[in-house]
Amino acid sequence: MIIVRAMTAKLTASLRQAPATVPALAVLVLFVVWATSQAGYPVTHWAPGALVVLAALGIALGVVPLRLSEVPGPVRVALAALAAYTALSYLSILWAAVPGEALEGANRTLLYLAVFALFAGWRQTGVGAALLLCVWTLAMIALAAFVALHLDAAGVAELQTLLAGGRLEYPTGYANANAAQWLMAFWPALLLARERSLPWALRGVLAGGAVLLAEVALLSQSRGSLFATPVMIVLVFALLPGRTRTFALLLPVAAGVAAAAPSVLHVGDDLNDGAVMPSTVHHATSAMFLAALAVCVVVALGAAVETRLGERARGRMRVAVRALAAATLVAVIAGGLVAAGNPVTRLEKGWHSFKGGYAEDKTSGSRLTSGLGSNRYDFYRVALDEFLHHPLVGIGADNFEQQYLVHGHSDETPHYPHSVELRTLSQTGLVGVLLAIVGLGAALVAAARALHRPDPLLRGVAGAALAGFGYWVVHGSVDWFWEFAGLGAPAFAMLGLACALAPARVLTPARGRVAAARTSRPEGAPPPGPAPDEHASRPAGGRPPGSVPPDRSRPRRPYLAIAALAVLGLAAAVALAGPWLSQLEVQRAANVWTRAPQAAYARLTDAAGLNPLSDEPYVVAGSIALRYGELDRADHDFSLALARTPGDAYATLERGAIASARGEHAAALELLERAVRLDPREPLTSQALALVRRGGRVDIEELNRSILLKAEQLA
Repeated sequence: MIIVRAMTAKLTASLRQAPATVPALAVLVLFVVWATSQAGYPVTHWAPGALVVLAALGIALGVVPLRLSEVPGPVRVALAALAAYTALSYLSILWAAVPGEALEGANRTLLYLAVFALFAGWRQTGVGAALLLCVWTLAMIALAAFVALHLDAAGVAELQTLLAGGRLEYPTGYANANAAQWLMAFWPALLLARERSLPWALRGVLAGGAVLLAEVALLSQSRGSLFATPVMIVLVFALLPGRTRTFALLLPVAAGVAAAAPSVLHVGDDLNDGAVMPSTVHHATSAMFLAALAVCVVVALGAAVETRLGERARGRMRVAVRALAAATLVAVIAGGLVAAGNPVTRLEKGWHSFKGGYAEDKTSGSRLTSGLGSNRYDFYRVALDEFLHHPLVGIGADNFEQQYLVHGHSDETPHYPHSVELRTLSQTGLVGVLLAIVGLGAALVAAARALHRPDPLLRGVAGAALAGFGYWVVHGSVDWFWEFAGLGAPAFAMLGLACALAPARVLTPARGRVAAARTSRPEGAPPPGPAPDEHASRPAGGRPPGSVPPDRSRPRRPYLAIAALAVLGLAAAVALAGPWLSQLEVQRAANVWTRAPQAAYARLTDAAGLNPLSDEPYVVAGSIALRYGELDRADHDFSLALARTPGDAYATLERGAIASARGEHAAALELLERAVRLDPREPLTSQALALVRRGGRVDIEELNRSILLKAEQLA
């Protein structure tokens, strides 16, 4: 009871010193909600959440005014550069081929800016920062436990859905994002568990939770996470203080993960062989929880014993741990060299696999050892080519898909280039890259200063938060994690939290500078102050001759700045609400068009008005009209879609098919030729063009049936 009261008193005092912790806690709840459903990827999920973040930021600004003069210089530079990058993303709508996508990409960038500002703008205490990071980390551990138990209770049919292709996609819908979601929380859990300032029981729970997070991530069989993890290990030991304590915690956690890993990997292998059984999943789940429980107990007992050791005993333990760490490093390096064989041959094989695509993957065995085969090489090639053609400001935010349709070689149609660096380079050009480097670089400088603060808890929390952000960057370098708000927003929150722990900027007011000058007088000089006859020389007013009367006027409120912020906030809310509400109307129309087509058309008209940049409402309306044989209406809607997005290959194809059905041969030929140029690898478009060139007419019903069948096969 005494311990609980002491902790409550510390938390209360911390909240008084850093009241912005309260809105930050509310935003953390939003992050957990996103994590439960597609990692916040759909605009209908993250856009209303972004409005919540803006509201929390507005409340913080209103209740706890932000004094920029007291914010550390690197944080101010980071805020300014990231705000400029956000503005550039909005400006890219002007030259983007798909303005609606550019608006969505800019809105997502605005979300990350608002999250960073909320977490970085106000000073934090070590206790407050630990509270924020522990709350999010423990919530992710609880969610991982729920996912594991849900798998254990699922039947055969449900397991085939949850573990599609032998990889866990639930709850994000994308296996690689699933792994990243858990491993972003793994590193804060691991590094917080080493902090002596935290209660020993909490440290045990965090260590056991780290094991559970790693095991659930392993169910997704993400090769990106497999390569990102050793990079993170090197970065953590190279850049963060407390290496001995980190190794001491990593040892039992790694042992727990290794103990349960064979059972976990067996689940995916069984699914790949088509022989999945609930008993296999149950065995894996049991192994996960047993390993996590064992590590929890070991670390908690070790932490409890540590609190009772004297300084001499702790010193001997540090020496022993360092010796063990050195031996482990030698063993790991030697084992790695033996396993890798000739490094040159290994690199050549990896590069060949990477360039070769999925065909270079092994057809049997674990996915984690099947090489680097994917279509990312082709994605990166197109992204770099687009940068070379638009080097200054890029092709526009989130405008990769249309360019890949034209220039790509694979049979995939990626919306994004699968790399946060190449996204920045190709879509915002050199200007965007420069702003991103300045913004993130300044933020990292501020976070690095926090790592050298005297408070050990503050240093530890800053390092743990940086590690969570670092994992998102490392793994996101080879995947499309920027587009998952449930990943990007927590990453920027952790970066902002580390910045909030940097030393505050100390101001010296004018009077302070005068006082400093007086105290720095030469040795032997008389002390400053009034002459002995000062009172005799004062005039009737009571001030010495020549003195400046004090300014008794009330301080002026920055009304102009407040008004500007209010206008910007309103504009941001409108920019976020429009696409969100528009997409809701599109979804409602899709739900009712089979029984109430006129109501669907009305909703799509409203959707087009809510988002004047998106062509999707008109494309959906045209598709519905085709299903009812309303060719004139369909052609009109597709023409409106092309007025917003001239490069829409699907709308162009449908207009060409409609012209062909009407007997308008010349118009059909022109439109279909353009559709082939926009998507040269689409066989249905090429077949329709060949048919028209032979003098035939396109059967619209058959064409749309083929398009629908292909979409179902891809899904």
